[in-house]
Amino acid sequence: MTRANFRMPARRLAAAATVTALAAAPAVLGAGAAHATDDHGRASAVVLRTGLDVSLLDKTVDVPLTLSLNEVRAPRSADKTALSARLDGVDGGRPFTVLGADVASAKATVTARRAEGSVRLVHARLHIPGLPLLSLIEADTVTAQAVCEAGRKPVAAANVLGGVTVLGKRVTLTAGGPTEVKVPGVGEVRLDLSQRRTTTRTAAATALQLRVSVNPLKLNVADVEGTVTLAQATCESPTAASSGDPVPSHDPAAGTTSKDAPGKAAPASDVQPQGGASKSNLAETGGSSATPYLAGGALALVLAGGGAVALARRRRS
Repeated sequence: MTRANFRMPARRLAAAATVTALAAAPAVLGAGAAHATDDHGRASAVVLRTGLDVSLLDKTVDVPLTLSLNEVRAPRSADKTALSARLDGVDGGRPFTVLGADVASAKATVTARRAEGSVRLVHARLHIPGLPLLSLIEADTVTAQAVCEAGRKPVAAANVLGGVTVLGKRVTLTAGGPTEVKVPGVGEVRLDLSQRRTTTRTAAATALQLRVSVNPLKLNVADVEGTVTLAQATCESPTAASSGDPVPSHDPAAGTTSKDAPGKAAPASDVQPQGGASKSNLAETGGSSATPYLAGGALALVLAGGGAVALARRRRS
C-alpha cells in the first residue's frame, strides 16, 4: 500500500513537468509574434471654407464668419450649390449669399487599397459682408483632387480653368507665386494658386487660397479680414495588409548547384524551388522553431522519472 501511494505522486510529478514544458513552448513562441493592423486610409474634400473676421462700424467687436460648404469625409459626397449666412449687425441681420455656383460637388471615398478626395466647382461667385453687389472672386472652373493608393506614390492636382475676376478686376493667375489684387477704396486680396503637397502616404491639393483685407464701409461693415479656401482635397493611403507568406531563402548554396559540377549553377530542370527544399529538410530532420522547447519538455520528463525511480529504490532498501 505504501509503495502504491508513493508511485502515484511520482507519476503525477513527471506528467506535470512534461505538461508545463510543452505548454511553455507555444507561450514563448507567441510572445514575439507581431500582428499587423490594417489602416483603411482617409480622405476629405471641401468646396469652401472661410475664416473671416468682420468688424462693424458701430461696435468695437469683431463678428466671426466661419463657414464651410460641402465639407465631407470618406465615405460621403455632397453637391449643394449655394451657401448663405446671417451676421448680427450686418445689413439688419438679413441673410446674404456667401457662395453661389452652378456646380459645387465634393466627394471622398475609401476602399481597402485606395483613398480619394475630389472637388469640382463651376461658375462660382463668392461674396463677403459689406459688398452685396461686388463679388470677392468669380471663377469659371475650379477643381482639386488627391489620390492615395497603397504601394504607390500619392498624387495631388489642383486647377483653376477659364477666367478669374477679383473685386471686379480680371486677373491672370500664375503658379510661380501669389497674385495680389488691390482696388482703391475697397481693399486687397492675395491669391495663392494650386497648392499641392505630397508625402510617402498623404496628399493635399488646394485650388485657391485667398488672403482677404477689405474695407467696404457699407452695410455697417468697416473691415473684413481673414482667409478663404476654395476647393481642397486630402487623402491618406491605406496600409497594405501583410500576406503572411514565408519569405523565401536567398542562400545560394540551397538547391542551386549541379550534382556533377560543384559550385556551378545547375540547369533549370535540376534546380529545386528554395521554398520546397526548406520544407523537405524540415521533414527529414524534424527541425522547427519549437524543437528546443519540445526537447526541454522531454528532458524534464526524463529527470522527473529518474528522480522517482531513485526515490523508489531508496524506499525499498
